[in-house]
Amino acid sequence: MPELNERRGIWKRYLIGALVLIAVAATATSVAGFNQLDKISSVIGHNPLDLGGDLAEAPPGKPQTILVIGSDKRAKTANDAKMGSGSRSDTMILMRLDPSKNAIALLSLPRDLKVQIPGHGVDKLNAAYAEGGTKLTLRTIKDFTGLRVNHVINVDFRGFRDAVNAIHCVYVDVDRRYFNDNANPNDQYATIDIDPGYQKLCGQDALDYVRFRHTDSDIVRSARQQDFLRQAKAQVGAKKLFDDQEKLTKIVAHYTRSDIHGKKQVLSLIKLALASAGNPVHEIHFPALIGKSYVTARASAVHRVTQQFLGVQASNGPLGHAKPRSPRRHHARRPSSSTQMLDISSAGRAEALKIASGVRGIRIYYPTRAVPRSSFSINSPRAYKICGPRGRCWASFRYVIQSGLIGEYYGLQGTAWTNPPILDGPHETHRYGRRKLEMYYDGDRLRLVAWREKDAVYWVSNTLLQSLTARQMINIARTARPL
Repeated sequence: MPELNERRGIWKRYLIGALVLIAVAATATSVAGFNQLDKISSVIGHNPLDLGGDLAEAPPGKPQTILVIGSDKRAKTANDAKMGSGSRSDTMILMRLDPSKNAIALLSLPRDLKVQIPGHGVDKLNAAYAEGGTKLTLRTIKDFTGLRVNHVINVDFRGFRDAVNAIHCVYVDVDRRYFNDNANPNDQYATIDIDPGYQKLCGQDALDYVRFRHTDSDIVRSARQQDFLRQAKAQVGAKKLFDDQEKLTKIVAHYTRSDIHGKKQVLSLIKLALASAGNPVHEIHFPALIGKSYVTARASAVHRVTQQFLGVQASNGPLGHAKPRSPRRHHARRPSSSTQMLDISSAGRAEALKIASGVRGIRIYYPTRAVPRSSFSINSPRAYKICGPRGRCWASFRYVIQSGLIGEYYGLQGTAWTNPPILDGPHETHRYGRRKLEMYYDGDRLRLVAWREKDAVYWVSNTLLQSLTARQMINIARTARPL
């Protein structure tokens, strides 16, 4: 049992870090006790990064800052120096492990962040990886933030895809339709075709989902990646890691690079990870100003956010702020916290009638309230079936509602699958009239509100940036009406 607890702790420490599902396996699946340090060291140090004096040393047991880079092409040279124009870093996340603070801090850096790249001038942050690989990316982030970094983990996104398959996929609450087929030759992005609604995402679909950035911003995209990892962590336990350890270990060895090597460094990091594993995650929200070409931030705001990161002080409120959907809606930039709601009873009932003939074995509910400046998406509603782990499928439906902000969607889900993983462990339960609502939080934000009937469950999902207030979420859930 202690061995499984060690695996669980190491898994949590890496998984929370961001798109490091592969790095997770290196430690989580190999740790059967400290007597296996040789095996862990060989996996983590299989393809080492040489970052010279750019990393800071931390005494054993002291706080450490780890930079996690998710890239789309694995380094082919020993020092990862010059990657070429075909290589990009899609994800850059700083993680702070500080047992004395009783929390883990995460700070995501937008890939379009306007920075000064040493020796190359002003450009977007992800250009540093194309120009000089991990080493130049590290230097750029250190110069921009003023932070000392102790370790770097570089993960190829192909490894993310294979690792998702290795853990038998992840059930994800998909907020809206994600589609691009590159039919327009002047509008070329990665192809994707994923419908809205709670469903199982595997390999390539999971990768396409977390990397999508065609019609939203870096801020929304980072929130989507964090949301995916949160749902993955909730579904993957020690037993699954144990069953799949050989497969995951091979993926780690093939797709990750890190400066971490040798028994001494690995043991120090494992001890720190175990000390931090049970701690909550505090997400530090980057103070982004979204422009036409760049994401920018004032120097004073960057200083403030780095101090929050070092102090492991979680940011309050939404995960970020998206652009209004049109120039005339600048007043919609920050959703109102008032109780004012739109009455959409007629439109909601009309939406429900669209799927009435396609849904059997489940009572259909529809929303009667919405936040101001909302509208039903063109891809709403959807009637479909969710297939569970053992092959059984359940009738389900999803309404997709677009808010007044770009990339921001919330919705109402119903399914005859009465025990989906997403509804494990509600944080609070409150009764409103005859309806008992289950509350699921992310920090101070209400992420999900659910209720149950004998043969079905229903829930209201917040936007990816969690911009709806708790009062608005509860209002939508308690006023939903059966057809």
